[in-house]
Amino acid sequence: MPRPIVAHIHLAAMQHNLARAKACAPGAKAWGVVKANAYGHGLERGMRGFAAADGLALIEPDNAVRLRELGWTKPILLLEGWFDSADLLAMAEHDIEGSVHCVEQLEMLERTPLARPINVHLKMNTGMNRLGFRPSDYAAVHARLRAIPHVGSITLMTHFANADELHHPCMPLAEQVRRFNAGAAGLPGARSLCNSAGILHMPELGDSLATDWIRPGIMLYGGTPGGKSAEEFGLKPTMTLTSELIGVQEIGPGDYVGYGSRFKAEQAMRIGVVACGYADGYPRHAPVDTPILVDGVRTRLVGRVSMDMLTVDLSNVPNARVGSKVVLWGEGMPIDEVATAAGTIGYELMCALAPRVAVVEA
Repeated sequence: MPRPIVAHIHLAAMQHNLARAKACAPGAKAWGVVKANAYGHGLERGMRGFAAADGLALIEPDNAVRLRELGWTKPILLLEGWFDSADLLAMAEHDIEGSVHCVEQLEMLERTPLARPINVHLKMNTGMNRLGFRPSDYAAVHARLRAIPHVGSITLMTHFANADELHHPCMPLAEQVRRFNAGAAGLPGARSLCNSAGILHMPELGDSLATDWIRPGIMLYGGTPGGKSAEEFGLKPTMTLTSELIGVQEIGPGDYVGYGSRFKAEQAMRIGVVACGYADGYPRHAPVDTPILVDGVRTRLVGRVSMDMLTVDLSNVPNARVGSKVVLWGEGMPIDEVATAAGTIGYELMCALAPRVAVVEA
């Protein structure tokens, strides 16, 4: 019999969240971002959950080819582009598009003959300072791309650093948009601007974020990019991680729980042992009071998370017993709330789901 820990993937919620993204950007086409194994949900499930997307975007060239093998016929975009000439050859063979963000990629594209043209997405660095060309260099790079015979369409693209905080004191969204408009002035091509945070602000910002393509990522999986909770944004959780109690301990005042004896009981308590640990993807650094559900009742983590188990306070769940159902995150327990308590983000929890955890579609 397998361990009781299971990740439930909700395809209907994935479909709902994609529809929510599209509703924020009427008229724009949507890339469904499926990088990192569809944020831990599984590449094939991502393809089916986002079947209504206009294209799928990721960073792994081998998985881009895999999407074609799985039957995806609509556009595919490599968000980090190509890493060597072999990637370019595979992109031409399988009709895969790619971002170009540095001179080295541009030169590789210029010297690699391709059997047929590929569409490229020219990335501008508008303040993220991660990937992309400076606004002052953008037009010259665009001209070089247009001179390459095996380059098809050129989409103009940037990435927002702080779209979840519109008036960020270091890099406000409006400043990144201004830089993009200045660098792309007069250049032909579709525009691709908004990540999840940008998309969710589009209804209030209107024409200032006008774009031909959107690139929703975390919002498709029911996580918030910041600013509000996922529920407030109208998003539904797409992954629910569940397990069961596999043990119950009765402890007295002054007793300790777990490695390092970090938790000390101030009174008599019942402690539940859950079949879930950091080897399953639960954050080892999650502190005491991280929220968790036992038999539908909110309670808290106590003691240190170990490799295969964690311990919870059953004081307000008097009927809990071995076999009681536990929700680590997902339906009824927002993943972002768990992540915030653990000092991280929901993205990391999804992507860290371990291979040993059984995954089922719910």
